[in-house]
Amino acid sequence: MNDSEDHFKILRKIENKPRASQRKLAEELGFSLGKLNYCLNELKKKGFIKVNNFKKSKKKISYLYMLTPSGFTMKKNLTINFMKKKMKEYDELKYEIDSSKFKISNEVKSKTHNPKLKKIDYDLL
Repeated sequence: MNDSEDHFKILRKIENKPRASQRKLAEELGFSLGKLNYCLNELKKKGFIKVNNFKKSKKKISYLYMLTPSGFTMKKNLTINFMKKKMKEYDELKYEIDSSKFKISNEVKSKTHNPKLKKIDYDLL
């Protein structure tokens, strides 16, 4: 997975769960805590997210992650690229499936026109 995909997943997750702890986010994303922390710091440095302490608490779980306007723009662009990639993968799989169906259909047709195979088929019934 590349940074863009990681950042896209993080931006989606924190938009939906801005008060989730890093530990919870890491668990839900399937990231190590260190990887998530690194990515969050990168997103913060680039100005895509803001991190606010919403309680006057020393607990690290009491942070609020918010997308900035440039974070929303980045998320939009990453979403578009993600969807283009998935649509391309879908089209490639659909073509492969359709080709396989056509090939199988032709094989079945050629076998049913073979008199020897027809006789064997009837004998088995």
